[in-house]
Amino acid sequence: MLFLALGAALLLVGGGRRLARRLLFLLLPWRAHRALPAEGKAVLITGCDKGFGHALAKLLHTKGFTVFAGCLLADENGEGARELKNMKSDRMKVLQMDVCSDQEVAQAVDFVKRTLKEPEEGLWGLVNNAGISTFGEVEFASLDNYKKVAEINLWGTVRVTKAFLPLIRRAKGRVVNITSMLGRMVSPSRSCYCISKFGVAAFSECLRQEMYRWGVRVILIEPSNFVAATGILTADGIDKQAEALWNGASNAVQEDYGREYFTHHVALMKSFINSGLKDMSLVLNDITDALTSPYPKNRYNPMETYWWVRLQVMTHLPTAIADWLYVPGATL
Repeated sequence: MLFLALGAALLLVGGGRRLARRLLFLLLPWRAHRALPAEGKAVLITGCDKGFGHALAKLLHTKGFTVFAGCLLADENGEGARELKNMKSDRMKVLQMDVCSDQEVAQAVDFVKRTLKEPEEGLWGLVNNAGISTFGEVEFASLDNYKKVAEINLWGTVRVTKAFLPLIRRAKGRVVNITSMLGRMVSPSRSCYCISKFGVAAFSECLRQEMYRWGVRVILIEPSNFVAATGILTADGIDKQAEALWNGASNAVQEDYGREYFTHHVALMKSFINSGLKDMSLVLNDITDALTSPYPKNRYNPMETYWWVRLQVMTHLPTAIADWLYVPGATL
């Protein structure tokens, strides 16, 4: 409402007409249009073995897209890849794709070019979904931890995007990057993950500005807690990470923090395994809108009200106040 009033005022006084028209165009309700047709459009999705990627591949297929489903374990006949292959549809193309491998990404590009019915018209959508999660306070997390998470979440996204951009540009299509609310705000024990997601957000922002001249839209999806829905954290995985974190810490760190504190911290992480939303539809619907809307948002925030409010507080209020509200031990 404020922006509508501002736009109208600028028009009335005769100044800033171009800005005023843009504000009114962006915000007036008549911008709601029918979704773009999926017929004839192809989308490549990374990380389709499970979670968001697997569910999205099925959903976009039902809507009429041709789906290139990149799976880490396709060559090993992994369960997720096998399930997608068993659909036996000529619009569901399952391919081996480790986003950390230059060779496999290059092979994926060649496969898509060979398979597209009209490769000169390009690839409509790229959804960078592949990623991993981890935990560990800074003094426990090794540099290898940081590098491993960044190699998949950040550099994997950069690698795949650079490889497919020529095809996306031909189609004047969409690049949709899955980040997280932890790509906008931070949380104790999640620095490895946050760094990677903040990096993806920064990369996406730069790319968005570069791609305007090509007619390509670059869009961020920033989900909240969907651990229960995706299975990205497991008890066994947390135990293995915890053992590596403790054994890798120096004697001084072990003594200062103490085993009791560390054990409590691990238990807290395990409590998140069944937390968050169990229904992925908020995320899947937002990704679908990003690919099919004539006027997609630059950022989508599929999350519960609690996390949306917290995100606004952490990103807009003075840091000291935001920390005092949400971070244990923080003082004003």
